[in-house]
This record gives sequence, structure tokens and C-alpha cells, in this order.
Amino acid sequence: MQTTLQPTLQAQDVMTEGLALCTPETPLSEVSALMVRYDCGAIPVVESLRSERLVGIVTDRDITCRTLPEGLDPLTMTAGQVMSQPVITATPGTPFRECVARMEQAQVRRLPVVDAEGRICGIIAQADVANTNPGLRTGAMVERISDPIPTASAVPT
Repeated sequence: MQTTLQPTLQAQDVMTEGLALCTPETPLSEVSALMVRYDCGAIPVVESLRSERLVGIVTDRDITCRTLPEGLDPLTMTAGQVMSQPVITATPGTPFRECVARMEQAQVRRLPVVDAEGRICGIIAQADVANTNPGLRTGAMVERISDPIPTASAVPT
């Protein structure tokens, strides 16, 4: 029996915390190494490691799609050169239902969670949606996120 998304859940109840972070100046080789070390496909890009203010996000897809088709060498590039921005975000108190809706509408696989000052607090990924509501909306959500994008210039995260 399927249930509905719990109306009281908020982003802070579902998000993954303790993220690996990088800055715009971080070489893509280091960003990729962080993805391997933390077994993830996206690294939030912050203004500085001290401030942790979110300025973008680099996904494995960003690295591939924004370098190789252009004949660029990712080993000579930085996070700032390929990061997705602006980033669709939520706050810790954003209702979980709204987080899922934002991910679907923006066709993104990850939704960073930031505090009132724009500092990264956590991230909600498709896996978090699936683990929170097994089988409920995950299939439909993945389908909507994966719909073809009208312009080739957009690279979803």
C-alpha cells in the first residue's frame, strides 16, 4: 500500500549533511577525486571553505558535458569553469513536498539546502526522496526530471 508524502517533513529531516565542498578555484581533478572519495555525483561550490556560501554546484555530468564536447581538457580546468549556476535551493524549513516539486520543475537530481545567509547545510538527492517514500513518487519524479530539455545549453544537475 502506498502512502502520501508526509506533510510535516521538512528539508532538514531528509537532507544529507557533512558534504564535501569545493571552491571555484578547485581543480576539476580534485573535484572528481572528492566525488570518488564521497561516492557522490555532485560537489557544492562555495565562495570559500570558511564562509561555505553556496555559489554553484559541479556534477559529474557538468564535468563531462561542459568540457569534452568543446575539446577542452578537464585536467586543466577548475570548478568555477563548469559549475552550474544559479543553483535551485531550499532552506532547512522548506516542506519536503516543495523540495520534490522544485527538483521536478527544475529537472535537477539534487537540491542543495542553504541557511538564511546562503551557507550550505545539506543536500537532498533523488536517493533521499526514494528512501523517505519508497515507491511513492520516485518513479514519477525520475521521469519528470529526465524529460528532454528544450535547449541544448542547459545541463541539469
